[in-house]
Amino acid sequence: MSKEILYVVDAMSNEKNVAPEIIFEAIEIALATATRKRYGMEMDIRVDINRTTGDYKSFRRWEVLDDEDPKFESPEKQILLSYAKARGLELEIGEFIEEPVESIKFGRIAAQTAKQVIVQKIRQAERERVVENFRDQMGQLVLGTVKRADRRGIMLDLGDNAEALIPRDQMIPRENVRVGDRLRGLLKEIREDARGPQMIVSRTANEFLIELIKLEVPEIGQEMIEVMGCARDPGSRAKIAVQALIPNLDPIGACVGMRGSRIQTVTNELNNERVDIIPWDEDIAPFIINAMQPAEVLSIVVDEEKKSMDIGVEEDKLSQAIGKGGQNVRLASELTGWILNVMSESDAEAKGIKEAQIIINLFSEQLDVDEEIAGLLVEEGFSSLDEVAYIPVEEFLKIEEFDEEIIEELRSRARNALLSLELGGDGCEPADDLLEMEGMNEALAELLSAQGICTMEDLAEQSVDELTEIEGIDDDQAATLIMTAREPWFAEEKDLSVPTDSNEQGSNV
Repeated sequence: MSKEILYVVDAMSNEKNVAPEIIFEAIEIALATATRKRYGMEMDIRVDINRTTGDYKSFRRWEVLDDEDPKFESPEKQILLSYAKARGLELEIGEFIEEPVESIKFGRIAAQTAKQVIVQKIRQAERERVVENFRDQMGQLVLGTVKRADRRGIMLDLGDNAEALIPRDQMIPRENVRVGDRLRGLLKEIREDARGPQMIVSRTANEFLIELIKLEVPEIGQEMIEVMGCARDPGSRAKIAVQALIPNLDPIGACVGMRGSRIQTVTNELNNERVDIIPWDEDIAPFIINAMQPAEVLSIVVDEEKKSMDIGVEEDKLSQAIGKGGQNVRLASELTGWILNVMSESDAEAKGIKEAQIIINLFSEQLDVDEEIAGLLVEEGFSSLDEVAYIPVEEFLKIEEFDEEIIEELRSRARNALLSLELGGDGCEPADDLLEMEGMNEALAELLSAQGICTMEDLAEQSVDELTEIEGIDDDQAATLIMTAREPWFAEEKDLSVPTDSNEQGSNV
């Protein structure tokens, strides 16, 4: 039997081109399985084959577990630490107690079991060997032939016994694929499962589009053009930002190609996904204007603290700017990393006037100045007491109407107002939830906090009449702010009204 085992190992190793150790391990598993069938399947059996002589020994073993370990299942293959110590055994948790048992012969049944295990091990080893050759191609394009399509996704044949899976969620929506079609994809990850490593390919990842562009535009590989970002709605539309790294090179024209040939090749690979090439700009305002194409932006208002921007467009171009289902503004937002609020030019102007009036009222009240001076501060870009108090004097001196004496007085009043808000009376520091609330800005938050309204909860408890007593807040704005602040209340009530079992269907708590 010993020589027979060595013969099987040598033959299978040479035939299947796998390491002899894998064959030895498979035979050990097969012999252990056959031994359990003789003595009891509930037992834990280990077989040890001498790699030189082919002789083997069998052992029954018990794993040592902690007395409180919930994983304890059966005394047939596990033993508690206290029992092991009672038997005079000095073992640690996780170690094994082993007792020799009579080995079975390497006969027909063991050979059949070994054959099944060996085939499984060989397949797994072959898959691991093939996959290992692709590890250095992670994040790169792979090209394969559709082998089959099922509920899991599309199986690609990459050649040389290599296969890769495109899961359902990584497939381009509504794409018709037939067996035999040639498809490209991005090697996204190597996923471990029970059958061995599985290569996962994506056709929806942003990086897939970037790699396709690199493939068609040699200037990118030559480091003449750089891809700065990408946003996709797979199968429908995408935006990709590029910039030239050398003077007098048109990055848009290079990416589009002669008569659109380069970008058309990319579009064809993406199931006719429309790809907009956007010129990147270090200045965020023109970059966002470019990203909003084909919509024409008339005005922008930037809130750097919230990293958001209000964008004004013509009334009849509003739907184009937003896009079907909000697609255009969503992709522009993803590409730039900013929150974009698109509105008509008239609405943007009205919102700007309302917000400016709030800041004017804040300055008038807290700095004790008339509306003319407060308005002048707003016109020059001041939007909070902190800016008035701590902005460099040189910036103030650029305002023709202010001399050094007026500037120092305004700075002093701003600091005193901030100190009063921090220490005294009903004033308080605006809470983060109030500052981050939809429809809120820093000036309005300071105006509210000066009246003791410091959190969303405080605001939710107000009435419209109480808010409109604050100069600069009208009925509509007051109602909107209060309803936004009360949204968490409605969410809690909705949670409480969800039935907890089938007998409560249709009833509320």
